[in-house]
Amino acid sequence: MAKQTADSYDASQIQVLEGLEPVRKRPGMYIGSTGYDGVHHLIKEIADNCIDEAIAGYGTMVKIELLEDGGCRVTDNGRGIPVDIHPKTGKSTLETVLTVLHAGGKFGGGGYKVSSGLHGVGSSVVNALSTKFVAEVSHGGELYQLEFEEGKPKTDLKNLGKTDMPRGTRITFYPDTKIFKEFTKFDYGWVLDYLRHQAYLTKGVRAKVYDYRTGDRYEFYFDGGIKSYVKHLNFGKDVLEDEIFYVEKQVEDSVVEIAMQYNDSYTENVMAFANNVYNPEGGMHLVGFRSAMTRVINDYARKNGLLKEKEDNLTGDDIREGQTAVILVKLPDPQFEGQTKNKLGNPEVRRYVESVTNEYYSYYLEEHPAAAKKIIGKAILAARARKAARAARENVIRKGVLEGSSLPGKLADCSSRNPDECELYIVEGDSAGGSAKVGRDSRTQAILPLRGKVLNTERARLDRMLNNNEIVSLIKGLGVGISDQFDVKGLRYNRIIIMTDADVDGSHIATLLLTFFFRYMTEVIEGGHIYLAKPPLFELTRSGNKESDFIYDEPDLDVLLDKQIAARKSNGTKIDESAERFKQAGYTDQKRYKGLGEMDATQLWETTMNPEKRVLIQVKIADAEKADAIFNKLMGDEVELRKSFIQARAKDVNLDDLDV
Repeated sequence: MAKQTADSYDASQIQVLEGLEPVRKRPGMYIGSTGYDGVHHLIKEIADNCIDEAIAGYGTMVKIELLEDGGCRVTDNGRGIPVDIHPKTGKSTLETVLTVLHAGGKFGGGGYKVSSGLHGVGSSVVNALSTKFVAEVSHGGELYQLEFEEGKPKTDLKNLGKTDMPRGTRITFYPDTKIFKEFTKFDYGWVLDYLRHQAYLTKGVRAKVYDYRTGDRYEFYFDGGIKSYVKHLNFGKDVLEDEIFYVEKQVEDSVVEIAMQYNDSYTENVMAFANNVYNPEGGMHLVGFRSAMTRVINDYARKNGLLKEKEDNLTGDDIREGQTAVILVKLPDPQFEGQTKNKLGNPEVRRYVESVTNEYYSYYLEEHPAAAKKIIGKAILAARARKAARAARENVIRKGVLEGSSLPGKLADCSSRNPDECELYIVEGDSAGGSAKVGRDSRTQAILPLRGKVLNTERARLDRMLNNNEIVSLIKGLGVGISDQFDVKGLRYNRIIIMTDADVDGSHIATLLLTFFFRYMTEVIEGGHIYLAKPPLFELTRSGNKESDFIYDEPDLDVLLDKQIAARKSNGTKIDESAERFKQAGYTDQKRYKGLGEMDATQLWETTMNPEKRVLIQVKIADAEKADAIFNKLMGDEVELRKSFIQARAKDVNLDDLDV
């Protein structure tokens, strides 16, 4: 091989990617990932264009169809992508939009005043990442079609003649499995959630989904818009006021729309959107809303004597307790952080939202004094609880309880101090905890046994939590702190594994722990650190060598027994058909485990803790809104809501299958 020198770095070594090649070369730069989220982001990119037509007042419908052959078809009744020749490219405008990055009606010139797209790369990116992509446009009663393969035109633009298809655009695409290697099929539930959001956020739009694989179909339409959304988010919760605060106001060239209602929970649920795009990390619209809310409520409380002269002002945390709100801003030039649009950066939006909230929520409180009194009363209680929590925290800190150097006495820590290779098993019961301590790999596995059921943190404020020994042990063992001292960088273990019995009580304890993590340590879940251990349900002892086979799911037991019986028959072994099935399969004993405590240290290691053999389920927050609703139903105060939820799903749902 020739030796490379600084002088050998020349033009021949510079790779120029033309057209849509950059997208296929680095798809993650455009859609975030090539996994589940990325492949569903393709649907969103196309459907967002349909919603843009509705926002602009040109369309009233978006329809997503999941096809039997694995494709997806998205249709709207907007203006339809133009098909005339584009003056700059010399190609049809339809081909230009679908093959040139940053080509579209979102860069001024009257295409869209408000758009969810920022870069104008949505449709072309989907085209680039599809094995087959067909665009159909209805103009003047005639249907035009253009077909692509891997982003390259397969045919010229065709005029298919007269059509019954209403005015609009229809896109059909098939994700490229060479890029999306894990893709098998689109998730109907994901599409349902996406369209429900869009229907809430766009008053007057009909959002439809058809799943031809199963026959399922659904349609959304909400006259109330984001007011209906807030009502949905507060379903099953006791609200403090019957009327939902709502305002829609144009400020300069933008529109601010806010809906809000308080409930009696201890958590905040505020969702911020810009041009119908959800911004999970908030941004300037959320900053402006929070700043104005703190000012308005404190001013009203002072003016009406609800806060005493010597009392401190309420903090933002006090005011946000129990608050459910949807903030939607529509602006001509949104500045998002990245193509995935997690955060809105426009500084002027803070001023817009702050101004509207200041003015109109002040009116609301003046016109609804009874509701105002309840809201401020709840915030005052939150402030007192916050002070009590601070005192409790300072007290336990003085005792060394929350300091990382003072670990809980019941924790059997691992010897490694490298968080990347360390894991913490949170174990139900002292008996199982004892076996886990003996059977573990002490270099990388730490054990924290919990006695009984932990505190239900869905119904408890921080001050009460810090008086609970099990919760304090957990906080202390993790090393991340709590509340305003929380810092995920201090996490001492890369994996936190909840290991409980495979019964109703075990599932309850796991749910209590997940509630705690979801409400107070969301970043730990989002970082992919929380897992559920899956202990075996059955142990089958083989005849002859007395070795054991462990079965983790009931259906797997039947599969194994059928397989073993069939194998013995094929080998000519005489089968006693009257014997129990496990004996027909060649086993001398079948044991069903009722709990972890029935296993000795060796069995627990081999079945549930050995990294080479164990089964772990990673806990993810696939949809924060859905997770919030599930935890509220399972752990909240509404007994009937929880009862009906459990009864409706008792036969079908296992905690291990909940992707929250």
